[in-house]
Amino acid sequence: MCAETKIGGVLAASITPIKPNGKPDYAAIPHYLDFLAQRGCHGALILGSTGEGPSFSVQERKRIYRSALDIRQKHPNFILLAGTGTPSLEESIQLTQYVFDLTFDGVVVLPPYYFRKVSEEGILAWFDTILQRAVPQFGKLFYYHIPQLTGISVSLDLFQQLLDRHPTKFGGLKDSSSDAAFAQSLGERFGKDLIVFTGQDRLFGLALRNQAAGCITAGANLFSPWLRQVWDAHQQGIVLEDLETKIKTARAIMDQYSPASAFIKGVLPTLFSFPHWRVRPPILPFPPDTLHQAIQQLTYDLRLPTP
Repeated sequence: MCAETKIGGVLAASITPIKPNGKPDYAAIPHYLDFLAQRGCHGALILGSTGEGPSFSVQERKRIYRSALDIRQKHPNFILLAGTGTPSLEESIQLTQYVFDLTFDGVVVLPPYYFRKVSEEGILAWFDTILQRAVPQFGKLFYYHIPQLTGISVSLDLFQQLLDRHPTKFGGLKDSSSDAAFAQSLGERFGKDLIVFTGQDRLFGLALRNQAAGCITAGANLFSPWLRQVWDAHQQGIVLEDLETKIKTARAIMDQYSPASAFIKGVLPTLFSFPHWRVRPPILPFPPDTLHQAIQQLTYDLRLPTP
């Protein structure tokens, strides 16, 4: 994708296929991304929270990134973002440099979540260093705002400072705070100056109406056709209230079965005939009876879009 292309649309926070022996199923990654593309996704985030990013070694991550790149053979314009944030500054720099060398469109970077009590000036210095050392001139770094997992909350002023210091490199953020007021404040403060992706399916319509660029969500693994319809309608100035309500209901069902990675991998074999991919400890799979109940809710109550 060329540097001038605007990043936006419906992106899936992709799961990472794992074999029964606990090793990543590298060959399955581009096939799964092709499934997402065919169901309306403009792109995907590789090794975010839903992709169990922190559970993989640096070498595994690099090979997963390389495997994901194969999707471009069939879908040249498929947007690829990579989760590269770790508690280690040097590892985060190394991974960020690596994915830009692979021609990924951007990186989504967690703050250093082990040190939860550091100052906002410290967080600024951390991101400033990554942007200076690892992001090319027209690369895009997105701050991964998910305080319920990282324990780190930041002000809008932090994003303003990063934008002022790195106007071509700091793209914006993935906002997974699930906070409607925060989504609105982002739109009011920055408008289109930042590329904002909501990480919560329930807030997709609201985020779009507050100038968000799109979504990066776990739900896109299962109901991306609905999200794409909402996106396409928004481009024409149309609000699909009934469909937005259905998306909210589907995400509410998903949220009953956390974490999303285990839930999605648990229902994919029944809904879409994928293999029974594993999750890595400390995440554990759901019992079959629990998954059966969830599948009934999605397919019979909601008529989830399936092939």
